Amino acid sequence: MNKQLELYLDDLYRHGLEHDANKADRLERLRNVEPETARLLAVLVCAVGAKRLLELGTSNGYSTLWLADAARRVGGRVLSVDIDPARSAVALENLSNAQLQGYVELRTEDAALTLGKAVDASVDMIFLDAERPAYCDYWQHLPRVLRLGGLLVVDNVLSHAAEVQAFRRLVEEEDGVTESLVPIGAGVLLVVKYPG
Repeated sequence: MNKQLELYLDDLYRHGLEHDANKADRLERLRNVEPETARLLAVLVCAVGAKRLLELGTSNGYSTLWLADAARRVGGRVLSVDIDPARSAVALENLSNAQLQGYVELRTEDAALTLGKAVDASVDMIFLDAERPAYCDYWQHLPRVLRLGGLLVVDNVLSHAAEVQAFRRLVEEEDGVTESLVPIGAGVLLVVKYPG
């Protein structure tokens, strides 16, 4: 990552913290991932060689920028989905400012709709950072759309453990996947699909 992009991301992260500090309503916050989680995402993209990435929960595009920069390095592209058109517009502005818009398709729609129409085994890596109550409903599609060896990355599994408890049980009970918890940031769950 070049120094200019690093500085832009640092500023964007600080702006997110300042923005969120002034918002009592959780849904009005940007809720960006922590920088160490964002770095892990970029490393995972490169390690997996993920050329087809799906991000569920764009917000202002902070994590999207990390994914896009890593996708650029491996010759990939990101599809990032958010239900809020205003946030998608801000993400597009941030991607344009960072000159990474060519590596991302932003889509304003419900993640369930995106997953429901996704082709089987069409995604190398999924980053799930959306509204946690919907995760159990997403599970019917998440392993299906991942290719063999594909990776699902789920944020906030420690910070909101009670909210993702039922989802984690679904993952543990699923044949054909293996998982591991990485205790950085808000807690990251890694789920790999393997041949059943």
